[in-house]
Amino acid sequence: MDEGARENWALIHTPPGIEWSGRARYAAAMYFFQKGEMAADVLEVYRICSRLDGEDPLDVLWRWRIGAEWVERMERVRREIPPSVTS
Repeated sequence: MDEGARENWALIHTPPGIEWSGRARYAAAMYFFQKGEMAADVLEVYRICSRLDGEDPLDVLWRWRIGAEWVERMERVRREIPPSVTS
């Protein structure tokens, strides 16, 4: 994994509730979308949540029943990447 990808995985795992966390997650989501690794409907959820720092986009994806592949990937990456990168 290159440094850019590592940085964006860390950003997209920014916990909800931190000031500007929604914008950080959205910036990372745009990175993955531009690389063809995220669907447009999933990116839209991150866009909607970008101004809602306390809202977890993964919870929204789950509630709206979209982006199952992305949610699974996020969970897999969370298990595979050292906590210092994703927290």
